[in-house]
Amino acid sequence: MNSGILRSSVRFGSRRPLSSSFIANQTQHQSATLTSRRTLFTRRKALASPVRNFLIGTSLLVGLGVGAYYVTDARSAALRYVVVPAIRWSTDAETAHRLAIDLMKAGISPVDRSDDAVDPDLEVKIFGKTLSSPIGLAAGFDKNGEAIDPLFDIGFSYVEIGSITPKPQEGNPKPRFFRLPKDKAAINRYGFNSDGHLKVLVRLRLRLHQFLTKYQAAPANHAFRDGKLLAVNLGKNKTGDEVEDYVEGVKTLGNYADVLVINVSSPNTPGLRSMQSEKKLAGLLESVIKARDSLSTPHKPPICVKIAPDLSETEVIGIAEVVRASGIDGVIVSNTTIARPTTLKAPLSLRNEIGGLSGPPVKEGALRTLRTLRKYIGPSFTLIGCGGISTGKDAVEFARAGATFVQVLTGFAYDGPGMPSRLRSEIKEELKGQKWMDIINADFK
Repeated sequence: MNSGILRSSVRFGSRRPLSSSFIANQTQHQSATLTSRRTLFTRRKALASPVRNFLIGTSLLVGLGVGAYYVTDARSAALRYVVVPAIRWSTDAETAHRLAIDLMKAGISPVDRSDDAVDPDLEVKIFGKTLSSPIGLAAGFDKNGEAIDPLFDIGFSYVEIGSITPKPQEGNPKPRFFRLPKDKAAINRYGFNSDGHLKVLVRLRLRLHQFLTKYQAAPANHAFRDGKLLAVNLGKNKTGDEVEDYVEGVKTLGNYADVLVINVSSPNTPGLRSMQSEKKLAGLLESVIKARDSLSTPHKPPICVKIAPDLSETEVIGIAEVVRASGIDGVIVSNTTIARPTTLKAPLSLRNEIGGLSGPPVKEGALRTLRTLRKYIGPSFTLIGCGGISTGKDAVEFARAGATFVQVLTGFAYDGPGMPSRLRSEIKEELKGQKWMDIINADFK
């Protein structure tokens, strides 16, 4: 019995040894299977690679396209809250100013794609023309007419270049432009740094030539756009005749402007503000009008004079009398101020910088001067509001105080290229169903 159990255990518990040929066949089979799988995987990978690359490439292109479209939209939040603050943080005020002009010259600039760019409720009737909106750009940004078309493209209905002097001049020594970020204001003492009449004339002529070459027809205005106007702001050199400099500017550049502006209110050219006195202003405006009337263009540009916000009521009354008698077409109220309001938050080191203060701290003085001038010059004369305007509510205040339309500059520097579109939307809300033209002089009705 024991020997049987033992034989049974041996028979069932032991394995039969495998032959070498069997092992070789199995190894060869497994190797062939593995090779086949690898080949199949490689083929699938090779097939999937172009598809994957196409999808990735397409996604990247679409993403870049959407991103570029977004960033090149003037209303982009990225421009207002990221790009503009980054530039302001990384460089000084004058370098940032120059960078903005250079980028626009190079064609690197956003455009206004908003649906409300043309709104009948915001139209402005002025100088026998129609502006598409009441938002203009004041002189001082594009001093030499280098970025006219990009500035119209971001949504301004009126662009004023200058101030331009007869001869080129460097202006005052640097530094001469300072930010007051706590006040969203600035102080500048540029001193009419200008390329001079001839260089600007060449730019304006070249711009006109390019338009004529492209469209084979004369433009309706010098903005080359419906509902928009191009203004040229004229200044004087630090030396030279105080009247002849302006007369020369009218004769040289008047044929290329929809509006001419006589700047007698910059605080940074010695003796310039004395031109606001009644006798001097009357003589200047008489000479300027004669020069304008002698221009060869069939459409003689209207003439405006730009005054300071630091005038007494007596001085404003005198200006009103001179302007009425002169036959000029409008007054811009106002320029920068030499005053330093007690409300300024900036440190003394900035507040005490010599130069003209601009931005919200100027608003009160500009509005006061505007109301005073409107009171004494009458309801129909064209007044243009400028000084501390940074919201739609500000713009409406100026209109109610007598401004036919408004200009911005410092607010544009802080806010970025979306400002014209934003102000239009805010003005629309403030109007509450009225038209812009309905509220002009509302404070006097």
